[in-house]
Amino acid sequence: MGKVLIAGIASLLLCIFLSPKFIAMLRRREFGQHIREEGPAGHHEKAGTPTMGGIIIFTAISVPFLILSDYDWRSIGVYLVAILAALLGLADDMTKIVRRRSLGLSGRMKLAGQIGISLLLWYIATQEAGLPSTVRLRTLDATVDLGVFYPVFIYLVVAGTTNAVNLTDGLDGLAAGCAAIVLLAYIGITSITRGQEDLALLAGCLVGACVGFLWFNAFPATIFMGDTGSLGLGGAIAGLAVMTQTEELLILIGGIFVVEALSVLIQVFSFQAFRRRVFLMAPIHHHFEILGWSETKIILRFWIVAAICAASGFTIYQQTIG
Repeated sequence: MGKVLIAGIASLLLCIFLSPKFIAMLRRREFGQHIREEGPAGHHEKAGTPTMGGIIIFTAISVPFLILSDYDWRSIGVYLVAILAALLGLADDMTKIVRRRSLGLSGRMKLAGQIGISLLLWYIATQEAGLPSTVRLRTLDATVDLGVFYPVFIYLVVAGTTNAVNLTDGLDGLAAGCAAIVLLAYIGITSITRGQEDLALLAGCLVGACVGFLWFNAFPATIFMGDTGSLGLGGAIAGLAVMTQTEELLILIGGIFVVEALSVLIQVFSFQAFRRRVFLMAPIHHHFEILGWSETKIILRFWIVAAICAASGFTIYQQTIG
């Protein structure tokens, strides 16, 4: 556990000390955020805030992990998935900056990238890490063998998680804080499970980097993580869920991300089917903004919900371990 703590603190400090010069460089190059026109009115003043903070996050994660890791295939698989997802997000961020608009890569490009990442995770999990092609339903004390459909299931986990974290990244510090809470639960899960010490180390690096990034990303943010950060963190969480066989529990552990994603799905379905909106704006954090909640109140309350969900999921895992 001491190794995990050292790695986490190292990632945190790297993030804090590297960020000021990185932010200054982004400002000089005018690599700022483009705000979508239909977004909340209060967000337009954030236009131009440096983005692509995910580069700093994953730099801070990589250095201590690569130095301290035992290079277990499970942790390497999660790390590669996170890095590749971050690179996909970086391509999306750069496209937005070059085209000077809030739309990045096409849906087809993102789909192709997520499929490739999912296939890599499936290969490492089953061929290198030796995991079975099964899904463990811990709440039902049952196991389902998916066979040839297991890669499809992994794609759904990766795509669902990365997109959900990306949707949550709409307020200063919201996604970074919620991700840190979810990843903290995975430190607990991997720490109490034999043979997952290297995964715990990686989870520690992820938590440390998220907390360090919050130093600059908390309201009012001086830098945004961009899709580089949100897709990368989503990929890391998805990879941890697959490698710890907690895909079912991820629905609860990452409950705040599920709520954000569901709010968008409900809004789209309701408008397409009935031409009516359930929420004032989706994702749901914007709904509360329009209701008049302050940004800090929304963020803190969502963090509290995230902590309750993560603690509940960890408790269920602890009761069903074995």
